[in-house]
Amino acid sequence: MGIGMSTGIRSLLFMFLVMVQLRAQQDVLTQARTLEESGKFSEAAALLTSGMNQPGRSAEAKRALAWEIERLDRIRFDYSYSADRLFAQVQRSVKNVTREEFNRWDAEGKFDKRSIDGELRYLNVSRSNLFWRYPEIATRRVNPPNDSAFDRAVWKNCIDIMKASMASGEPYVHPKTFRVVMTLTIDSGAVPAGETVRAWLPVPRTYPFQREFRLVASDPPVVSIAPDESPIRSAYLERVASHAGPTKFRIEYEYTADGIWFNTATEAVAEYDTDDPEYRRYTAEAPHIVFTDAMKALAKEIAGTETNPLVRARSFYRWIAENIQYSYAREYSTIRNIGEYCLEKKYGDCGQEAFLFMTLCRLSGIPARWQSAWFTFPGGKTIHDWCEISIPPYGWIPVDPYMGIFAMQYLETLGPVQRRAVRDFYFGGLDQYRIAANSDHCQELEPAKQYFRSDVVDFQRGEVEWSGGNIYFDKWGYSLTIEEKK
Repeated sequence: MGIGMSTGIRSLLFMFLVMVQLRAQQDVLTQARTLEESGKFSEAAALLTSGMNQPGRSAEAKRALAWEIERLDRIRFDYSYSADRLFAQVQRSVKNVTREEFNRWDAEGKFDKRSIDGELRYLNVSRSNLFWRYPEIATRRVNPPNDSAFDRAVWKNCIDIMKASMASGEPYVHPKTFRVVMTLTIDSGAVPAGETVRAWLPVPRTYPFQREFRLVASDPPVVSIAPDESPIRSAYLERVASHAGPTKFRIEYEYTADGIWFNTATEAVAEYDTDDPEYRRYTAEAPHIVFTDAMKALAKEIAGTETNPLVRARSFYRWIAENIQYSYAREYSTIRNIGEYCLEKKYGDCGQEAFLFMTLCRLSGIPARWQSAWFTFPGGKTIHDWCEISIPPYGWIPVDPYMGIFAMQYLETLGPVQRRAVRDFYFGGLDQYRIAANSDHCQELEPAKQYFRSDVVDFQRGEVEWSGGNIYFDKWGYSLTIEEKK
């Protein structure tokens, strides 16, 4: 019998080596994060690259380190403006602004900025955010938009849906059928000619309020479409990169969507089945939904000793409508905890506001989940996020935290009664002008993407890659046109 290690000793040694590797990887990640937070991006990237090249690194460990390098590049892309470039933008957009005034706003923290390798860099949407976050500056905007027709149309549609729902006794009313064309265009030269590009474009999933999806046409032909109830539904296409110009993908489809309004009553609310797997899933922590001490304190401050989940959720919604401002955001993939980010900043975009609301709900035992893709209301079309909460016996009801903020802070052409009506509608109600492709966040595409996604949290604009890697947002554009069928 030869001399050798016993199986038990080999197992212990293997486990020890794995633990050593994990500890070494964690040390590299921690050090890199410290360097990033102090603005030393190049040093952080070099440390991460060195860590990737260490002997014995697993493929999973290398991917985790590679993601941190990618994340640093994405932050650089978002914070791409110098002070001079930003001032030039502000000068074109704000009446009679001076450099001294701009410098004062900068010192007061009115611009999102950070140090990157010794240079002060500004978020590329800083100029637009002045008008969202500072009403006194918004009054000086050059050529401000006239939103009165849009504001009134939103309010009227809310009222029409509520009246129809009350008359019928049903939550789903006033169906509308739409025809949609979505295109994704990759810049010429972004992918070597002759290489195959893989593309995923969002399409409507099946919901009680959204149905009858029908693919009308596509160019190139669609390879596959994810199942009707996929949590992240997409049409998957492939095309060889063009020799002569941009590489394009186009899909055309139809679908039907209802207006929604749940006429909820506090006294009708029933008990949850806390053993239900769906209840457990959607009241648990998740990426960007973390039960921090700050979140717990806020939930207690807002809801106090209230136990009715409908009342608690409504109190969270109304607090956000009054206390969180809208703001264009940096890419979600660069933020480690989106819900906490929104709370700390006291501003955020629609998805960040939804994460804040969902976190408050989940830690209070109220199931909450993501919903997103597009808002297509005439005159206000944009990518958009909102959510749902589960309230027995009503089931899943829609909540759009952004629309509460919009109603109370930005619907300036309507009166206070009308604004409160819009706010209250979007807690339990939703307009028909939605394309809902997602029923949860941080989900996996079908077929799976080989490389990092451009948006690892949401799915609205599409995703593309080739054998050389992911194709990030700066290398392609997208458009969506929608027509209501009469």
